[in-house]
Amino acid sequence: MMYDLLYPLSSRFGWAGALNVLRYVPFRAIMATITAMLMCFFLAPWFIRELQKKQIGQVIRDDGPQSHHAKAGTPTMGGALILLSVLVPTVLWADVKNSFVVATAAVTAGYGLIGFIDDRLKIQGRNTAGLSGRYKLLGQVLIATGAIYYVFVHQSGMPADWLEIRTRLAIPFVAFSKNSLDLPLWAYVPFAVFVVVGTSNAVNLTDGLDGLAIGPVMINAGTYVVWAYIAGTILFGRPLAQYLDIAGIAAMSELAVFGAAVIGAGIGFLWYNTYPAQVFMGDVGSLSLGGGLGMMAVLTKNEFLSVIVGGIFVVETLSVITQVVSFKLFGKRVFLMAPIHHHFEKKGWPEPRIIVRFWIITVLLALVSLSSLKLR
Repeated sequence: MMYDLLYPLSSRFGWAGALNVLRYVPFRAIMATITAMLMCFFLAPWFIRELQKKQIGQVIRDDGPQSHHAKAGTPTMGGALILLSVLVPTVLWADVKNSFVVATAAVTAGYGLIGFIDDRLKIQGRNTAGLSGRYKLLGQVLIATGAIYYVFVHQSGMPADWLEIRTRLAIPFVAFSKNSLDLPLWAYVPFAVFVVVGTSNAVNLTDGLDGLAIGPVMINAGTYVVWAYIAGTILFGRPLAQYLDIAGIAAMSELAVFGAAVIGAGIGFLWYNTYPAQVFMGDVGSLSLGGGLGMMAVLTKNEFLSVIVGGIFVVETLSVITQVVSFKLFGKRVFLMAPIHHHFEKKGWPEPRIIVRFWIITVLLALVSLSSLKLR
């Protein structure tokens, strides 16, 4: 909005020349981070009080770690504040005509709505069941399919260079121009939907300890911010993506503003979500943030790389799948409890130790992922 309303003034009025800074993505990304952070900082105390007044508290699993029962009643659905603090700065500082930004924001908002319904049903029913899994998954698939169709199939207004790379899959650490996989559109669309839905649910599974999910979310978002900006940058008249031999077009750079808003909102929320948490994000936060990350992975052509940078989310998901399959087939559990962060709790690890170590691993994975920009 700021970009669309104020930037045109820089060329019309001499006094407005300073507004020319709005053309630069790094400036708008920084402003989005600051705006999101301040929104969370200043709105969170009021938001937490309102949650407490309405008795919107966390429902704890009966079979969960014993230490978690002390958290019962802690305000939840704090993800609604994260969602607001992501979407408002995105609208303010990003190019709202950019199809990538529109699709990513739409998925984030839509998944937030699904998470909100799920959280409300859990609170009203005083149990951890919430929205039926089949309806939750159906909603996620429909929203992701609509967004993917809009960007990948609906060609009106899309740049020609995007049409050349839209269905190609980049292989990490391999030159994109020579070794990418090109899928037919009918196969790529469901694959992209799978990535978005899978990432959303993986983040949701990771959200089980104070600050555990929001840390990797911010690190993943930061990785995509760097990637999106580089993929859309033109340096000395030549696209930087061409020099690095990665998938990239100019429109991708606007996703950096969205990712920066996620980082800012995450930092602001972490102030209140760090151990011991004053508020939990709930499904309204984890599903929406995961959906946004999934869209960033797809739109920056990092579908495969997302498995590396989001390694913690992948491991958490695989631990649940392994536990369920092992128990159904053999009647035995591989882990003391799934997802895997609960396994470490059962082994006696203090909660802060698990959280910080998972963050450290995510930082390492993010650095490995960014190194693939040059190592190819």
